[in-house]
Amino acid sequence: MTSTQAEPVVPSFDDEETDRKLAIIISKGTLDMAYPGLVLGNAALGEGIGVDLFFTFWGFDLITKKTMHDLKFTMLGNTATHMPQGLGGLPGMTALATSRLKRSIAEVGVPEVPDFLELVKDSGARLWACRMSADMNHITEEDLYEGVDGIISASDFIEMTDGAQLLFI
Repeated sequence: MTSTQAEPVVPSFDDEETDRKLAIIISKGTLDMAYPGLVLGNAALGEGIGVDLFFTFWGFDLITKKTMHDLKFTMLGNTATHMPQGLGGLPGMTALATSRLKRSIAEVGVPEVPDFLELVKDSGARLWACRMSADMNHITEEDLYEGVDGIISASDFIEMTDGAQLLFI
């Protein structure tokens, strides 16, 4: 009996241009959820892949001037912290958890969120804010990080990223 095994995908590390696109929807605004989309987007840009980031709902905290410098991390409800959940509700635990996560991120040389946004923007990513989320929260373009390309509808984002790989975070 012969098995039909797919050939492994081997990345190409040459300088060849690609028409691949990656569309990332960022819907969370906590410190721990800010990084997955930025890291993946940055990695894709490094491979020559076009990247569009769409910030919606709580993801707006990453691109709103008022909140982007003060993202928090809480252990409460996050079993991946491997700490007793009861500790997460104690006063000061969110500040402690946030401080520890920021230190861990800095130790591996990853920039803070505002600097990371600037890095991906300067590397060619397009940053989009969700029209519905902006309207719900009474946010205008003046309230947003200056690197945001615009406030667009979900339909517009879907149309402009036709054929892209899609990630929802």
